[in-house]
Amino acid sequence: MRQATIERDTFETKIKLSLDLDAQEPVQINTGVGFFDHMLTLFARHSRISLVVVADGDIEVDSHHTVEDVGIVLGQAIKEALGSKAGINRYGTSFVPMDETLGMASLDLSGRSFLVFDAEFDNPKLGLFDTELAEEFFQALAFNVQMNLHLKILHGKNTHHKIESLFKATGRALREAITINPEIKGVNSTKGVL
Repeated sequence: MRQATIERDTFETKIKLSLDLDAQEPVQINTGVGFFDHMLTLFARHSRISLVVVADGDIEVDSHHTVEDVGIVLGQAIKEALGSKAGINRYGTSFVPMDETLGMASLDLSGRSFLVFDAEFDNPKLGLFDTELAEEFFQALAFNVQMNLHLKILHGKNTHHKIESLFKATGRALREAITINPEIKGVNSTKGVL
């Protein structure tokens, strides 16, 4: 059972997150940040995982703590649910077109944390979501899953489309990486561990 439930309680946020890597329902997201809820829903649908997130953060300050802390908790939950990573593909890459935009995500569930983020946004804010928080979210996610994550906007103009393409591409790349491949015996590494 590749499942995990993580709770994080700080002076800035209170978060409860549950996921199941092998189920697609339920998907219920409530962070208080509408655009972010939309992006997490897309991420869950495209990674074909069940994801339930309830977050209560200090959004009267701004959305930074909520977005970053959800990234931390989501990363921790994915790592826990993966366990030893035996039999998984390990790698995943996806290109996602979103109208005029083309976004790419490529990742390796290597046990080593790294983020390359190559995207610029003309619009600084989408609802309560500061667009610079997209990078903060993916940084927290990558470092807590302990994965290499490379994200790039190849072309595009609309900020909403750019960020949406990155969340969808990351979800689709993750689905490829976490899929159990019957041809892989043990862990997909010459080291014997990931």
